[in-house]
Amino acid sequence: MNEVRMKLSDLPGVRAFPVMRQGLGGGTGKPVQFVLGGPTYEKLAEWRDMLFAKIEEDNPGLEGLDSDYKETRPQLDFIVDYNRAADLGVNIRDIGTTLETIMGGRNVTTFLDDGEEYDVIVEGERALQNNLTDIENIYVRSARTGNLVPLSNLVDIREYGAPETLSRYNRIRSITIEANLADGYSLGEALQFLETTARETLPSEVVIDYKGQSRDFVNSGSSIIFVFLLGLIVVFLVLAAQFESWIHPFVIMLTVPLAIGGGLVALYFTGNSLNIYSQIGLIMLVGLAAKNGILIVEFANQLRDEGMRFNRALLEASETRFRPIVMTGLTTAAGAIPLVLSSGAGAETRMVIGVVILGGVMAATFFTLFIVPAAYSLIARRTGSPMDVTRELEESMKEQKTN
Repeated sequence: MNEVRMKLSDLPGVRAFPVMRQGLGGGTGKPVQFVLGGPTYEKLAEWRDMLFAKIEEDNPGLEGLDSDYKETRPQLDFIVDYNRAADLGVNIRDIGTTLETIMGGRNVTTFLDDGEEYDVIVEGERALQNNLTDIENIYVRSARTGNLVPLSNLVDIREYGAPETLSRYNRIRSITIEANLADGYSLGEALQFLETTARETLPSEVVIDYKGQSRDFVNSGSSIIFVFLLGLIVVFLVLAAQFESWIHPFVIMLTVPLAIGGGLVALYFTGNSLNIYSQIGLIMLVGLAAKNGILIVEFANQLRDEGMRFNRALLEASETRFRPIVMTGLTTAAGAIPLVLSSGAGAETRMVIGVVILGGVMAATFFTLFIVPAAYSLIARRTGSPMDVTRELEESMKEQKTN
């Protein structure tokens, strides 16, 4: 994009903005799409210009500023001088009808031909409407004297630029500001700057919203906590059903914060941001981290079921499961390395997921060997093994048969 931007910057009279195709959802919109809503389009255009001036002054990270409200369509307003029209005896309705007929066209009647009905449209000759001075050739008749009066004596013409389309967003008049991001400038920082600047610079009546990738980012940022907590609850409940205990799943889930911390640290040291792709990687770590704790806790429970004492069972489980935990952790991390080293179009999105998984899995693998045995010893010491209830039932049945 930078290469294309540099090559096109030397073209005189041309404004070119390269746009990257979005990885999620498709489309080719710019990443920054900031919506301003308000009462009138004139007010919105004024607020847009104020925001543009502030951005160009304070924020070089936003490139290729543009909006969907472009005053590029020539527009003419005919302002009638009511006093002069009254003095000359010209009806205002006649002025409107004349302008409608000559400048546009008017359906006046219909006629029948071989059973088919056709409209009769009266309009001015287009060859005589190329310049503003051609209005001097248009006349209206005075109702008082019956004489023809030049229309140019009754109206003032105001020429200005108008937009091709008028947009609405959520049924509110709106203008969308679009921009690309400079290298190293994240979408979150850009949206935070725009919102803060709009709140400080523009009136309180302005309505702020987002479109496209910006809206996806805001929605994902606000829902990531809910999705993450939902993932933790689901995994915890599944483990509770498998272990028939609330304590053992809690010990296993202590590895999840370690994995999340490792993923965030990896993002920090590689210079990546917390975006949609990194959030996906963090949610994946919930399941990847829990498996290491399952290996130790499940094997310790099996040894306790066989009658081994608590401390001996825990040490035996930690020692026996050390190699499987290291092997599965290394293979999972190795599987993420191709994502980290990927190149080509869209490699940045794959690299972020790979960085999160690599950092999170390595941290979870290392700390699980210490945290899970220590937590199991402190928390689960007074809990029974899964087969305790079965043994109690079997002993009770034996006693009943003996009696």
